Amino acid sequence: MKKRTPVSVIMTKDVITLNHNDNLEVAEGLFKTHNIRHIPVVSGASIVGLLSYTDLLRISFADAIDEDEQDVDTVVYNMFTIEQVMAKNLVSVSSATTIKEVAEILSKKEFHALPVVDNDKLVGIVTTTDLINYLIEQY
Repeated sequence: MKKRTPVSVIMTKDVITLNHNDNLEVAEGLFKTHNIRHIPVVSGASIVGLLSYTDLLRISFADAIDEDEQDVDTVVYNMFTIEQVMAKNLVSVSSATTIKEVAEILSKKEFHALPVVDNDKLVGIVTTTDLINYLIEQY
């Protein structure tokens, strides 16, 4: 295993993003369509937050029983904006950050994704799943 391998080797480069003005129904659609769990939120070219599928589930009634779940979720989603639900105090890394450094950050924090930012521009996202897949490839 190479110790100085940059995160750019394992990060997702074609990042699905949300605009900070999008609504939570758009977010849910992206999560489900692309089978992802984290979406960076941008304003222009700048990243302003990160929305996780867990954040969305926290405010929804996804497990409602005997209700028309779609209608319940729509009502709840209309009560909040993406900016109210997303994580705002982001930790990010550059594409030159080593995979080891990324693993250390993720192992100490309570989140599972890091935006990859070069020169104030979002260039990728790296998740714990990316790290696990990298480790599997090493064996």
